[in-house]
Amino acid sequence: MTETRTVTVPTIDHGPITISCPSWCTGHGGQPAQYRADLNHSGPEHAFNFHNDRVFTALLSQYPFGNGSRETGLHIEEAGFAATLDPAGLRQLAATLTVHAAHLRTLAGQLATLLEEGGR
Repeated sequence: MTETRTVTVPTIDHGPITISCPSWCTGHGGQPAQYRADLNHSGPEHAFNFHNDRVFTALLSQYPFGNGSRETGLHIEEAGFAATLDPAGLRQLAATLTVHAAHLRTLAGQLATLLEEGGR
């Protein structure tokens, strides 16, 4: 049996609250007080790069008190990548995106398994 991890975090609207953390949560240390609905669990970041530039980032995320879905999902954040490429560069980018697509499919499978196990 796995021991449940908990953390007490300050909130603006409900004072300090204690929440259970899923096993994949990287922690809540050093976060400033925020509204309870904005508290979220975040997993490790997966960086998707092209050469030395970040294209996007993906990480597990869950808002246990959120106003929308409270289900765990994979948060994708676009990094503002922009480049002018020649034909060779375009082929390199396409090859890189193919590798990234395979990684996203792996993460989708892991997320599906996690959700089948109750999101923990």
